[in-house]
Amino acid sequence: MVRAVPAMPAGMSGIALPDMSESGPPDPLARLGERLDKARARRNGKPMPEPDNADLQRGAGLGFRIGIEFVVAIVIATGLGWALDRWLGTRPWGTIVLFFLGVGAGMLSVYRAVAGIRMPVGSRPLDKIDSGRKPKDDWDDDEA
Repeated sequence: MVRAVPAMPAGMSGIALPDMSESGPPDPLARLGERLDKARARRNGKPMPEPDNADLQRGAGLGFRIGIEFVVAIVIATGLGWALDRWLGTRPWGTIVLFFLGVGAGMLSVYRAVAGIRMPVGSRPLDKIDSGRKPKDDWDDDEA
């Protein structure tokens, strides 16, 4: 069964609206504005310190670098695989193999960037390189 809703008189709505003669601000944003004005007055006009964006910019730069290096490694390796496949007629094996090698190279690049390793793979800093053989005793250290 459906009940009939009584009709509203003209000019009336079913929503309760506040009277326009209220003395306070009509909405919460006006009260917020008043509170902000009072807080600014208490602060005596001292400017707020600006946040340092150097760390944010450094982090964003590192993130973009990592992403670009990863994508470029995959694209270049896949492109080389595609070119080798066309030249040698070995479709699609060169593309597939070099794609996965590109993913590996990209992951290595990401690891090196995150770990802060600045040297090429396989090289060691000069201060870490030793002569190969260390003397076992004090009496044969002149042989080293």
